[in-house]
Amino acid sequence: MKDYGPNPFVVNINRATKQNNTYRTALWTGTHLQVTLMSLNVGEDIGLEMHPDVDQFLRIEQGQGIVQMGKSKSNLNFKRNVYDDSAIVIPAGTWHNLTNTGNVPLKLYSIYAPPNHPFGTVHETKKDALAAEEDHGHSNGNTSVYGKTPDEWVQYTEFLVNEGLEDVKRGINATHILQEFILMGVLVGKGYSPEKAYETVEEWERTGESKLLQQSKNM
Repeated sequence: MKDYGPNPFVVNINRATKQNNTYRTALWTGTHLQVTLMSLNVGEDIGLEMHPDVDQFLRIEQGQGIVQMGKSKSNLNFKRNVYDDSAIVIPAGTWHNLTNTGNVPLKLYSIYAPPNHPFGTVHETKKDALAAEEDHGHSNGNTSVYGKTPDEWVQYTEFLVNEGLEDVKRGINATHILQEFILMGVLVGKGYSPEKAYETVEEWERTGESKLLQQSKNM
C-alpha cells in the first residue's frame, strides 16, 4: 500500500482494509480529506484523542469493539458496541477512543476532513504512531516537523530554491517569484513533492487557471 493522493483513485476498500496489517497507513491524502487504513490488535485501542478542526468517519470491516465519545476526556458519555459494517462519525472537537474487544484484529478505515496525518504516513505499530507524534515536537533535542528536521526540510526543498534562483536570473519580477514559490511551499505542506508542486503552480499560470499569476508575471 502507498499514498495515492491527490490523484484520482478507485479501490476495493473492503479488501484493502482487511489486507492491511499496519496500525495506520495513509491510502489517499488530498487537500480536503484523507483516507487511512487501520488495524488494532486484540485488546488494543486507538487512544483517547480529540481533533479540534477535523471531522472523522470510521468504518469497521472486520472484528468488534467499543467506541466512546464525549465533550471532555473525563466524560465519555457516548458509548456504543461496534461490529463489521458499523460506521462511526466523530464531530470535530469530540474526545473519542476505539477499543478492540474481539478475538481477532479490528480492521477499519478512517476518513479525516481535512487531513490529519502527513502525506504517505505509515505506522507499523501503535508505538510507531506515538513516536511519530513526539517527533512533531522535540526529539533528542532536535526540532522535527512531520518527521523531518529543519535541515532535512531545507534539503528536501532545494529543488524549489534552485528553480527560484533561475527565475531571478531570467529577470522575472520579485512579486511573481514570491507568489509562485509561496504557493509551492503551501502545496508541499499539503503532501505534494517539490517537483509536483512546481509543475502544478506553473500549470496554473500557463493555462490561465490563475489570472493573478499571469498578471504579476507581466508587471
